[in-house]
Amino acid sequence: MTVSDLAARLATARADRRAIPRLTDEFPGLDIATGYRVQRESRAGAGPLAGWKLGLTSRAKQSQVGVTAPICGFLPAAGALDPGAPLDTAAHIQPRCEPEIVFVLGRDLRGPHVTTDDVLAACSGVAVGIEVLDSRFLDYDFDTADVVADNTSASRFVVGTPVSPAGIDLRLVGVVWEHDGEVVATAAGAASLGHPAAAVAWLVRTLAVEGEGLTAGQVVFSGGLTAATPVGPGDVVRATIDRLGSVELRCL
Repeated sequence: MTVSDLAARLATARADRRAIPRLTDEFPGLDIATGYRVQRESRAGAGPLAGWKLGLTSRAKQSQVGVTAPICGFLPAAGALDPGAPLDTAAHIQPRCEPEIVFVLGRDLRGPHVTTDDVLAACSGVAVGIEVLDSRFLDYDFDTADVVADNTSASRFVVGTPVSPAGIDLRLVGVVWEHDGEVVATAAGAASLGHPAAAVAWLVRTLAVEGEGLTAGQVVFSGGLTAATPVGPGDVVRATIDRLGSVELRCL
């Protein structure tokens, strides 16, 4: 089974809206490096790129799954939802939503030594975002190599109105996550690798290994700040982050 075969298997699951067993059940030798090769194969056919996303940015989650660094995936432009537009849950397998801090790049950013301060300097704005996850694996049952190959469960995303990060300590901003009008979780920006800009800096350094980087206008979802919430028709989720604003997503 080649990298192209594995990418095609995931693409078929996505197109058919049918979950499949995790790849590592059949291919126990699949490792994270190969997972990224599968992901790059998928990116080649995904169309224009809107940006990038991070996963496993919580230290506790890293310890739980036995890794010492985040993971990353890409965001196709076709996955963007306009603010106020509904999410068609029937177009997904098992959608879940989570709140994130989103960085909007004002200039290109690349290199193996990028720091948190470099990210903040290159950023034209930060915003509240809601990411829609949709694992192609049955019951969200996967290991790290599987989820990397599956583009970290990326599906749709919505970005609120960006604001200047000047004077905002993104580690300390409070996050309120609501489902159907009820608060289901709270967090702080520090839930993403201690500082969400540090997560983005890790991404840039990781992309540099492959000769890539971030470009002006791209967005970066810096990692889930709470547990993801399963959603279905009629549900409404809302993310509010202190000083950044709110974003709401209705589900059909």
